[in-house]
Amino acid sequence: MKLQLAAGVIAGSTLIGVSASAQDTLTAVHAFPETLIYTQSFLSFVDKVNEAGEGVIQIEVRGGPEAIGMFQQPDAVRDGIVDMVYTPGSFYGGALPEKDALVASNLTAIETRENGGIALIDEIHQEKMGLKYLGWFDSGVCYNLWTRNEPSFDADGNLEVEGLKLRGNAVYNAFFTNYLGAQVIDLPTGEVYAALQRGVVDATGWTQIGLIDLKWNEFLNYRIEPCFFSTDLGVIVNLDSWNNLSADAQKILQDVAVQHEIDSVNALRTKRDDDFAALAEQGMQVVELQGEARANYLAAAREKTWERMREQMEAAPQGTGNYDRLIELFYDPAAD
Repeated sequence: MKLQLAAGVIAGSTLIGVSASAQDTLTAVHAFPETLIYTQSFLSFVDKVNEAGEGVIQIEVRGGPEAIGMFQQPDAVRDGIVDMVYTPGSFYGGALPEKDALVASNLTAIETRENGGIALIDEIHQEKMGLKYLGWFDSGVCYNLWTRNEPSFDADGNLEVEGLKLRGNAVYNAFFTNYLGAQVIDLPTGEVYAALQRGVVDATGWTQIGLIDLKWNEFLNYRIEPCFFSTDLGVIVNLDSWNNLSADAQKILQDVAVQHEIDSVNALRTKRDDDFAALAEQGMQVVELQGEARANYLAAAREKTWERMREQMEAAPQGTGNYDRLIELFYDPAAD
């Protein structure tokens, strides 16, 4: 009897030890197809976590929009269907309009991690959506307007958009419609190639990188400068899933995310330069707004986005309490 009891205690202790040291696993999906440079960046982050977290924390990638639709992914992580999502904040901007602080930012994750901006965005995610904002990845590149045909300008040098079949989306529609006065055609990323091919659209906003990956350069021949906005791609984690991780697992995830914020800024700026060189070699023409028209263009992109953020925050129960602080942390007038 004593031997059996002792054996039971030993077995129980062993099970407790195994349980205490069990490896945590998070499931993840990504918004864009695997071939896109941004997804490759996220998958690189996953590899870094899995290497650093062996025996402690692993990320199991379930796929991209083919697994869960890109616009359904934020709800899926909030509801615990998946633990982690890599996605633009603009894909859940209706629930969290504060993401526009990142869209209109002229800083990178490096500066905003240091000044407390990302900590504030994390706090807002936890309060409003029950999500942990792990990191702002792939910052430091901005958007251009890309067109099939040579753009035209009015007598004051402002871009003319009448007759332009412009693809829009939630990131830049406030700018395109409220300032440029464009009639946009909303399309998800995966449908733009076919729309360009069929002539449904002949212009689109897109980041400085990735056009070649998407093969949109087969149809687009002009890049309009200056660029505007910033990418708002981030990793969000179900808050219950995050809280259930061991302290060691949380530390590994956060440390790797902070380092990837830095690494991705440098990597994507190099990729931007390579893409621009390749596009120029293929015949891509660059057209630049000048003088007051240029300044107004940049100011409108930023201010129309801030207006949208304020209006949507006003409609939310939490109000506009963080509005001024967000602008302070994500925008530096001296950096323009």
